[in-house]
Amino acid sequence: MLTKMRKWVSIVALLLAVLLRSSVSYRIALEFVVCVAALLVVVQAVRAGKYFWAAGFLAIAVLFNPAVQIVLSRKMFVGVELVCIAAFLVSLAVLKTKPILSIPSITNRTPGSESL
Repeated sequence: MLTKMRKWVSIVALLLAVLLRSSVSYRIALEFVVCVAALLVVVQAVRAGKYFWAAGFLAIAVLFNPAVQIVLSRKMFVGVELVCIAAFLVSLAVLKTKPILSIPSITNRTPGSESL
């Protein structure tokens, strides 16, 4: 749930960055939000065994790293933002976490288990 919420926050922040002329303080906040969300997606993708997605979102995290900024022209950065929006939207459909049962089921018949 946290990852899904972060994805939506990143999508909204990126859309605002594309539509509005952003200030320096907004740009730093945008980079922080997108970097953290991308790192959460990397963890989610690795857990799901989808390493291609993990590599892609690791690249997004590096591009939006607020500590070490990569300088791109405004036009190029808008293109990167649009690609990132598309990646986050597609990841909402492709990368879904499976719910973890809080209590193991005793009625689940798995091969090799002993009966009670």
